[in-house]
Amino acid sequence: MSDSAGTLADQFFDAAIGLLNRVREQEKDRISQAADRIAATVAAGGRIFVHGAGHSALPAQDLVYRAGGLAVVNLLGVPGATGVDASPATLGSALEHVPGLATAVLDTSPAGQGDLLVVISLSGRNVLPVEMAQHARERGLTVIGVTSVGYAERTASRHPSGTFLKDHCDVVLDSGIPLGDTTLTHDGIGAPFAPASTVVTSALLQAVVAEAAGLLAAAGTEPPLLRSANVDGGKEWNEKVYTDHADQILWRR
Repeated sequence: MSDSAGTLADQFFDAAIGLLNRVREQEKDRISQAADRIAATVAAGGRIFVHGAGHSALPAQDLVYRAGGLAVVNLLGVPGATGVDASPATLGSALEHVPGLATAVLDTSPAGQGDLLVVISLSGRNVLPVEMAQHARERGLTVIGVTSVGYAERTASRHPSGTFLKDHCDVVLDSGIPLGDTTLTHDGIGAPFAPASTVVTSALLQAVVAEAAGLLAAAGTEPPLLRSANVDGGKEWNEKVYTDHADQILWRR
């Protein structure tokens, strides 16, 4: 979005709302498909894992140990690549290009047949997310990918196979984020700015979780949702969820 009426803050809100409206309408069917896969996995006693590297780790972490969220979602992190806490921060980006890393992480993790993995990667072009999704399916996991399909149309894959994350998923959720993950330009500012991928991806995944909770309830299963520990009765509620779903909740061990 280039210069237009309103402050830059207004323009960013407009751009983010526009992207949210797009995914709301265009991803309806795939949101339902993803929710159905998650609900089925939870009802069958399977575990939910979520992976994202760099800033894609932010919406991944937003699903884990979250008040109002499913307690059975577990972070599948790659040391040095989860967020930007490595030093230097550029190490995380470098690790996304290393072959064999995702395979090693999966093979030493508890994730296996009957579980589900959500892989988040905005570009979907790097070795790590492609290998993560590909090997997860080989191990018998259902894979939901969250990516911008537009990146695959306008960039080249960095995986030796030439494939993208979207090519190795049972369900693909398209965030619709523009190339470069920016929404604004402005006279006097050399680079485009105002990224929206975290806002949109987090909302997209929370919409999926909401649908999955509804599907579980409709089937007569109490969704294993967490309550805030800062409200009366929240701790007691959560303790019961932990007890009832101990085999599916790995982040508490």
